[in-house]
Amino acid sequence: MASGISFTLNGTDGKARVGVISTPRGEIRTPAFMPVGTAATVKAMMPESVAATGADILLGNTYHLMLRPTAERIDRLGGLHRFMNWEKPILTDSGGFQVMSLAGLRKLTEEGVTFSSHVDGSRHFVSPERSMEIQKLLGSDIVMAFDECPALPATEETVAQSMRMSMRWAQRSRDAFGDRPGHALFGIQQGGVTESLRGESAEALRAIEFDGYAIGGLAVGEGQEAMFGVLDYAPDMLPTDKPRYLMGVGKPDDIVGAVKRGVDMMDCVLPSRSGRTGQAWTHRGQVNIKNARHADDPRPLDENCTCPACSKYSRAYLHHVFRSQEMISGMLLTWHNLHYYQELMAGMRAAIAAGRFAAFEADFHAKRAQGDIDPL
Repeated sequence: MASGISFTLNGTDGKARVGVISTPRGEIRTPAFMPVGTAATVKAMMPESVAATGADILLGNTYHLMLRPTAERIDRLGGLHRFMNWEKPILTDSGGFQVMSLAGLRKLTEEGVTFSSHVDGSRHFVSPERSMEIQKLLGSDIVMAFDECPALPATEETVAQSMRMSMRWAQRSRDAFGDRPGHALFGIQQGGVTESLRGESAEALRAIEFDGYAIGGLAVGEGQEAMFGVLDYAPDMLPTDKPRYLMGVGKPDDIVGAVKRGVDMMDCVLPSRSGRTGQAWTHRGQVNIKNARHADDPRPLDENCTCPACSKYSRAYLHHVFRSQEMISGMLLTWHNLHYYQELMAGMRAAIAAGRFAAFEADFHAKRAQGDIDPL
C-alpha cells in the first residue's frame, strides 16, 4: 500500500484468514474487533482499560464528532488520538450511516446530504469531500469513503440506485483523500442482498483502488441468515491482499460466522451497550445480571474469565450494583464484555493459524448451547 499502512496475510483455514495490518501507530492483529468510541470515548471505560482487554484499534464516529465538539476543535486540540488519550490506531466511519439513521429532516442529492442535527436541530451539509476533510481534521489512521446506506427492506431498484451513487461518491472520496502517507482509505461495498449488485459494486471499488475494503449495508435489519447469505460470496469479490471490514457486526455468533466467511475486521456497540444494560456475554451465552437468581450467588460471572468483573467480584455483587444503578455496574460489565470479545478474536486467530478453525467453531457453538450455569 502506498499509504504506509500494509496488510500481511499470514495464513488461511478454509476462507478464514489470519494476518496483521501494520500502521505507524501499531499493529492490528486480524481478525480484529474494534470497540466503538462514538464520541471520543468507549462508554464506561478508560482508554488504558480498553487497551488492557486486547483491543488494537478503536472506531470513532464522524457524524457525532463533527456535531460535538466539532472536528475543527479536535484538530486545534491536537487531533483525536491526543484528545481522547488513545495512542493506538483509530478508524473513523464516514458519517453516512448516522446521517441516514439519526439525523432529522434531510435532503439527499448527488452532491451530498443536507440534514438537521439530532443534537440541536442545526443544519449541516456532508459530501464525500467534506467527509474526507472532517476525517483528516480528526487525524484517524483509517478513513472510510462516504456512502449511502439504504435501510432494508428496499426494492432492488432503490438499492441499485443507491449503490451506484455510493460508487460515484467513492471515486470523489478517493480524489479528495489525496496522498496521505501513514493513513489509509477504505472503500465500502454496497448492493443490499443482491449478488449481482454486490459484484458491480466490488468491480467499481477495485477499479478505483483502495487500501482496504468494507462490506456495508448489512446488520441493518435483514437477519443473520440473509447476512450470512451475502457473506458467502461478498468477501470473495474483494481483493485477497487487502483487509476486509464488515461494518456494524455484531453478536459473537455473527462474528464467528463472518470470520468463517473471510472477514478480517468488525465493529459493534453491542459489548459496551449490553454492559450498561446488565447484559453479559460469556462462553456459555448471554447472562442477564438483573435477574433475581443472581442475588445470592457468590460465584463469578464466568469462572474462566480473567477480567476484573470475574476475578474480583461475585454475581451477587454485580446484581446488587446494577439494581442500585451504581456507575460501577456499567464499568465492570462493559470491561467484561470487551474482554470476552477480544478473547474470542484471539482464539480465532490462534485456531486459524493452527488450521483448526472448524474445531474452534464447533466448540464455540457447543459451549453456548449449554446455556448459563445452573442456579444455586
